[in-house]
Amino acid sequence: MHWIRLIDAVRETGQYTTTAQAERVTRIVLSALGGQVTGEERVDLARQLPEEAARVLVAQIPATRQRTAAEFVDGVAARIEGATPATARWDVSSVLSAVADEVDDELVGRLLAHLPPGYALLFGRAELVRAA
Repeated sequence: MHWIRLIDAVRETGQYTTTAQAERVTRIVLSALGGQVTGEERVDLARQLPEEAARVLVAQIPATRQRTAAEFVDGVAARIEGATPATARWDVSSVLSAVADEVDDELVGRLLAHLPPGYALLFGRAELVRAA
């Protein structure tokens, strides 16, 4: 996969008007994700992403505490001027859905197992919950 292909996918998914917008959002979301993903999942994700995307992902030092999906979206909103939680959720979903479409499904499953509940929808996947 090439960087431009990923950006084009984000632009289409998020319906951004310019490539620059899609690239800016992609860099912000991947940087935030880099703080949440650790271990083999981080290594494997970096391997499957375009080189530029992998650099953005691994440049972020993993956080000592994983954020909930809502905290993750709020953190992205804080990095985007004028963003609201709703627009940040759109941005996050646009990027993570494009990433999920480009990497193998097994890795997406491992990422979702590694992350706190609530991230599946951000990756464009259904989140199955066991009945009580």
